[in-house]
Formats: sequence, C-alpha cells, structure tokens
Amino acid sequence: MALKDSIQEALKESLKRQHRTEVATLRLLLSEIKNAEIAQRKPADDEKVLDVIASEAKRRRESIEAFKLGNRGDLVAQQEAELAVLMRYLPEQMSRVEIMAAARQVVDAVGAKGPGDKGRVMSQLMPQLKGKADGREVSEVVAALLAGS
Repeated sequence: MALKDSIQEALKESLKRQHRTEVATLRLLLSEIKNAEIAQRKPADDEKVLDVIASEAKRRRESIEAFKLGNRGDLVAQQEAELAVLMRYLPEQMSRVEIMAAARQVVDAVGAKGPGDKGRVMSQLMPQLKGKADGREVSEVVAALLAGS
C-alpha cells in the first residue's frame, strides 16, 4: 500500500475514533501532499510524500522551540502531539552515534580536511540520511567532525 493511501486510511480510522488532533494533523498532511502534487503536476510517490512529512515534522519542531521560548506550554503540548502523529509515518530516526558513523564514512570518502569542506560532505551525506535524521543535527555532527580533523 502506498504511503499516501495508508495516511488516508488512518484518517478514516481517526475520524471513527474521534481523535481530533490526529484528524487535524492528517488532514493538513494530506492537503500538503496535494499541494506538492499540484506543484509537480503529477501524483506524489512515496519519496515525495516522505519529503512532505519530514517538512511538516520540521515545522512542528521549530514551533515547539519557539513556543517554549514564549512560555506557551499549551501550544507546546499541541505541537508535540501533532509531531507524534507525523513521526509514525517517517522511517525510524537515527541516533547521534549512527549519524556520526555515516558522517565519518562520507568525510573519509570525500577527503574532507576541515570546516571549509562542510558543503561537500553535507551534499553527499544528506541524500543518504533523508527522512532518517534531522538536518540540523546532521549539520552539527559534520561541523564537529570537521572541526576536530
């Protein structure tokens, strides 16, 4: 079953169970997938759907940080609940140790010598980790590795 179809089925189940947060999140997600399909003028494949889900998850993480700074616990809780729904559809996230191991392989393969090579390393590494790791965390790991080399 395609990822988009499984999201639509989950929406139907959520409507039956009357889980408001889940319904709202899945409806928004399907809307964003539809927007992506319109933009690319063809149906979204699973890879594009994963891109949309990762983008929405990133938005939730950024909102959580902003709401924490603003002492808005109610909104933090709402965003965390929405993020939990989105995370069900993403591949299992890599740990920092796994990210570091993958980054070391790419640094060795590219022959990176210092912080100036970060762009080359990131361009090789991000396609491998797409959807499996947060880009900000990957960037931090790469910067730390290159600063130490």
